[in-house]
Amino acid sequence: MTDPIFDKSEQLKQVQQGILPGETIIAVYDCIGAGTGFLGITNLRVVIQDKSFVGKRTAITSIPYKNIRSVSFLSNKSWAASSSPPAASPSTSPRPRTRPTSAAWTRPITSTL
Repeated sequence: MTDPIFDKSEQLKQVQQGILPGETIIAVYDCIGAGTGFLGITNLRVVIQDKSFVGKRTAITSIPYKNIRSVSFLSNKSWAASSSPPAASPSTSPRPRTRPTSAAWTRPITSTL
């Protein structure tokens, strides 16, 4: 497997310390803008570190992929400002919608899960 993608080496090291047998790191992304933690992606789970708690506390959450039911993100682009796709007629299919991307999520993940 290729080397993991990461923004900060110290965050990568933190994720490496908690790796399970048979688990590989795909990427570790810094929470750009918020500066409060990171998002680690492995072949088995997502690891989130959040340092935004009062009293210098840190939360680390590990979420196996089988427990993820939905995903949301905060974008700096407004969906309301974008034009709506035209109404589909019975003989044509609607054009596909694309989602806006945040600058923090522009790196492609090329691994298959």
